[in-house]
Parts: sequence; structure tokens; C-alpha cells
Amino acid sequence: MKRYRYKARSDKGELLSGEVEANSSEHAVKLIRQRGYVVIALTPIRTFNLSIFDSFKNRISKGDVTTFTRQFATMINAGLPITEALLILRTQSGGSMQRVISALLADVEEGQSLSSSMVKYPNAFSKTYVALVKSGEVGGVLDDVLGKLADDMEKQQEFTGKVKGAMLYPIIVVVGMIIVALVMMIFVIPRMTSLYEQFEIDLPISTKILITTSRLSVKFWPMLLVGIFVVLWWFKIYTATKKGRKRVDELIFKLPVIGDLQRQIILTDFTRTMSLMVGSGVSILEALNVASEVSGNLVLSEALADTAKMVEKGFPLAFAFSKHPEAFPFLVSQMIAVGEETGKMDEVLAKLSHVFEIESEQKVKALTTLIEPIILIVLGVGVAFLVISIIMPIYSLTTNL
Repeated sequence: MKRYRYKARSDKGELLSGEVEANSSEHAVKLIRQRGYVVIALTPIRTFNLSIFDSFKNRISKGDVTTFTRQFATMINAGLPITEALLILRTQSGGSMQRVISALLADVEEGQSLSSSMVKYPNAFSKTYVALVKSGEVGGVLDDVLGKLADDMEKQQEFTGKVKGAMLYPIIVVVGMIIVALVMMIFVIPRMTSLYEQFEIDLPISTKILITTSRLSVKFWPMLLVGIFVVLWWFKIYTATKKGRKRVDELIFKLPVIGDLQRQIILTDFTRTMSLMVGSGVSILEALNVASEVSGNLVLSEALADTAKMVEKGFPLAFAFSKHPEAFPFLVSQMIAVGEETGKMDEVLAKLSHVFEIESEQKVKALTTLIEPIILIVLGVGVAFLVISIIMPIYSLTTNL
């Protein structure tokens, strides 16, 4: 969206000036004329973009899109026209979301469909979102689709919040342990070392290990930082390739406990989204293609792409899923076979999503329950090692005096 400054005359001959947002100068003139004004001059407003800061400032969160979807669905269900609903939402929103809604409103006023306008803003609306809106427009049930989409996004947010909340405590404890260890190595141990050297006492092996580690940390910390940076940079480059990303995704699935949890979290989102698309009138083939494009895991994405090809050739959906046990457990193909036989694929997928969600929550609870005692044991051993390494020489020093 671009901003234009205009000068115009009203139907009473009054000279007016103001600003308008539009996709082009022609669209800006059209919007001004709709207000009953005669355009005299139109000038684009130049804006200066600080990309580093704007990338954070202009970020659109999933929460913003969820709120927009819920409010939009409520207004459409109440019988408001799309343009009027977007106009109200534009005044209620702020930041980047307001600019996106303004662009949607401008495109719809020009005669474009809502889905074709949303395609232009992939940072706000995913391919799944656009496909669902398009199916709602084609079937004349946009209000129902938006309502289901809002419900789905709220469930997804709630589930993601539960997972993040459960993992928050272990992460805070681990980060705290690392910070304390660094402070000890860089600031505390060097001072204790100078004290030991003054009295020339015989140090135990644990204290020598601690002092050596501290000296290496103080002396070579720039090289350590550079090494960490190089490793992270290499990992980013490696995962940017298709081969590297697939290898990493395969390794994640093979990790004990964490791999199964990650798989079930992905399958929860996938089956819920598939249920929503199929229930909204999107064909199975199109839903599979969209799901393969938006999947965050390359193993699952390739499996879905191959499944779509098999379905296109005429194979049953359950059979196609059963050919990819590396991505889909046997329960998926079994339940989908039931859906094909009963003709209630959307309901079966919804139940399957609920099963995976419950199992994921149980695994998250089990993982956090397992991690907490392990962290406490590691923390206890680390504290004991530090106490023995620091206190024992002091005790030896005091007894010899």
C-alpha cells in the first residue's frame, strides 16, 4: 500500500487536502472521487525504510491474525458486507496489521476476491488460510469457513502455549546454570587461583581441572565465540539445503522421547488443518498439496507430496499414507481408511487430531517430569564439584597455618 497526498474540490467548491492509501495512483483517484471530490493534484508520499528495525516493528504475529479472523468471522456472520467489515477492522487494528487490512479493503473495492488479495501477504496469511478462504468464496459459505478457521487457530494457539509453557521452566533453569558457570569461570575462579598461588599449597585434582578450565575460558573466549558463530553459521547454511534440512529432520524424529513428541506435535497440526480444509469443501488432493507446501518438516512434506501423487493416480488415500511409515504411524492410515468407508473424512481427521493432541500433552508432561530431576541432579553434582574444588584447598590452608 502506498500513501498519497491530494488536493481536491468538494461539490460546494471548497478546496480540500488530505492523505489516502491505495495500491496505485488510479486507485487513489477512484477512492477520492467516491467521497464526492474532484481531484486537482495527487502526490505520492515518500517513506524511508530502516529494514533492520522495521523487520521487528512490522512483524505480524499469529495472535494478530487469529484476532483478525475471529472478529472478521463475527462480523460476516452478523450479515455485514466484506468491505464494511474490513473498514471497521482497519479502524480497530494498528501497526502492520492495519496496513494489511487497508490493502485488503482497497483490493476488494477494486473488484478483486478476498483470497486473491490475501495471496499477496504470505507473512500474514498462509497458503492453508488462503485455500480455505477461497473455498468459502466459491461455495458461498465464507462465514462458516471463517468461523471454523478462527476456532482452529485458537485451538492451535492454546496447544502451542501449553507446550511452550511446559518447557519454560527447564529452559530457564538450564540458562541460569550456564550463566552461573560462566560467572564462576571468568570472575570468581581467577581470584581464588591467585590466593592459592600465594600460599603455594598442593591442590586436589578437581581444583586443578577447575583452574585449567577457567584459564582457558578467560584466555580463549574470543576464539570460543568465533567457533560457536562458525558452527551456527555452518549449520544454518547446511539446513538451507534440501539434503541438509531433510537430514536434520530425520535426526530429530530419531531422538528418544523428543523425536516422538515432535512428530506428534506436527501430526496434530497437520490432521487438524486437513480436517478443516476437507470439511470446508477443499478437495483431498488440493488439501494434500497445500499441506505439503506449508509443512515445517521436510520428511512429512515429501511424504505428503508423494501421497498426493498416488491419490492422483487413483490409489486409496489410506493405502498412500501406509506407504510412508517414516512420517505417519499406522493409526493414521487405519483411521483414514475408516473415513473413506464412512464418508466422514473431516470428522475422522478431527478425532485423529484430538488423539495426537492428548498424546502430545502427555508426552510433554512426562518429558518435563523427567527433565526436572535430571536438572536437579546435574545442578547438585555441579555445585558439589565447585564446593569441593574451592573449599577443600581453603580448608587445607587453614589447617596448615
